[in-house]
Amino acid sequence: MMTHNKMNIPNKLSIMRIVLVPFFIGSIIYSRLDIAFIFFFIAVLSDGLDGFIARATNQKTQLGTILDPLADKLLLMSAFICLSVAVSVPAHLRLPPYVPIIVISRDAMIVLGSIIIHLITGSVKVEPSAVGKATTFFQMMTIVSILLKFKYSFIVWNIATVLTVVSGIDYLIKGSRLFNGSHQAPRKMV
Repeated sequence: MMTHNKMNIPNKLSIMRIVLVPFFIGSIIYSRLDIAFIFFFIAVLSDGLDGFIARATNQKTQLGTILDPLADKLLLMSAFICLSVAVSVPAHLRLPPYVPIIVISRDAMIVLGSIIIHLITGSVKVEPSAVGKATTFFQMMTIVSILLKFKYSFIVWNIATVLTVVSGIDYLIKGSRLFNGSHQAPRKMV
């Protein structure tokens, strides 16, 4: 059961993740990938913790359904942009431009599609698919591998890129089905 907007612990953890983003970016810009890793690790832990607390204590709120994905997207998009343009990142570890372009394009497509479906049908529930979860995992591992200066980071980011494309196509197909059958089927993207 979802309650109305309430500033509970999970929502505070999501806000903390949003607040960490500029510190994370600053650490990368000022050549402190070690500190950036700490901020990223704290953000990832808080993401898992806020979800666990919300489910375990039945503290899901409408505000949380907005704050949690917003915090995740801000962190991931900031990371992908910074790790592709920051001169503080060693050249062999710097993301090629196609990686953040694909990651950001997929997320923009999902957000825009969800808004359109919501405006037309009145509601939409987006649930990540297995390929979507794998995509998020490899996107996070891309960031971790670069921050830890893993020699073979390019392998991780190429896996993340392929999964991002596949999950984008998957969400596009599911969103299209949802849109086309909105008057017949439950409004749910899985």
